[in-house]
Amino acid sequence: MKHLRYTQGVVLLAAVRKDLSFAALRRRCGNRGRANQVAPNSKSSQSPSSSQPRKRAPPRIAKRRTSSRPLLVIDGDSFAHRSYHALPKTIQRMDGKGAGAIVGFANALLRLYDAERPRAVLAAWDTLEVPTERHEKLPDYQGGREFDDSLIEQLDILPKFVAVCGFANAKAPGYEADDFLAAAVGAEERRGGRVLVASGDRDTFQLASEAATILFPVRAGEMARIGPAQVRERYGVDPSQVPDFIALRGDPSDRIPGARGVGPKGAADLLRRHGSLDAILAAGLFPAQAEALRLYRSIATMNASAPIPVLRDQTPTWSKAADLAHKWGLNQLGGRLAQRATASTPG
Repeated sequence: MKHLRYTQGVVLLAAVRKDLSFAALRRRCGNRGRANQVAPNSKSSQSPSSSQPRKRAPPRIAKRRTSSRPLLVIDGDSFAHRSYHALPKTIQRMDGKGAGAIVGFANALLRLYDAERPRAVLAAWDTLEVPTERHEKLPDYQGGREFDDSLIEQLDILPKFVAVCGFANAKAPGYEADDFLAAAVGAEERRGGRVLVASGDRDTFQLASEAATILFPVRAGEMARIGPAQVRERYGVDPSQVPDFIALRGDPSDRIPGARGVGPKGAADLLRRHGSLDAILAAGLFPAQAEALRLYRSIATMNASAPIPVLRDQTPTWSKAADLAHKWGLNQLGGRLAQRATASTPG
């Protein structure tokens, strides 16, 4: 077992390590143009002096098209961890190294793609090696977490699998996977699109909106769809209040203590009465913990300014993914991917 921490910095990752490209140039899509049409003159026999001036049709302005298909954003670490602990450790690659996280993540990716038919896919990843800003602000943040060496090694190469499928990755020192999820949601909402966020982390409930739905795994192969109404039903607060709720209630899995003596029901009641953590503190509650509670809220808030690649519509490259799976000795997975490649080939 190896204990890992996280680091800070800014790197835009469109793939992972030396195997993949880091380039992500932002270009505006869409054509600007106008078509000036001349109205036909039906009186061709008229002399030039008696003909009427030809009228020009109004210019046609090209409208920006937004795909009706959603963007799918996946918390890569969340699904890899779940897969690693759910599947037998006897699942191995040709070189004898573990493959349970790879196979489980791949299965989840394919199920999600089949069910949702997204226009593009982005897999978001933690950087495990060194501390993030959250760890520097709260040294106990996520303390005590340990990861098997086999899981670490599979997490390191999973972005390569995502890339050969024709999809995008986001990973950078100083950011957690959650931050890339928030950045992708914001970008897709600004372009007028819909986004699906697949994650087993309830912190993502803060991203739920009319345009963003959380796909939350509840059992093998089954996802609960979480929108604003479901957040209110589960927590008793609006999505925008989730960071305040976490600050007050605390989060044992992340080692966020919360307000002393306040549980889920108490946190929801306080937010219903006051509206926000700032209003609660302004009312004179928790004076001795005010600074700490603001810190907990900042840690629970996802950073939507995290760098992500430009996410244009994608066409899966299943044949390349099949080749990589076979190279790893994962022949059943490779066979399924090869079938997809054949089915998607015209002719």
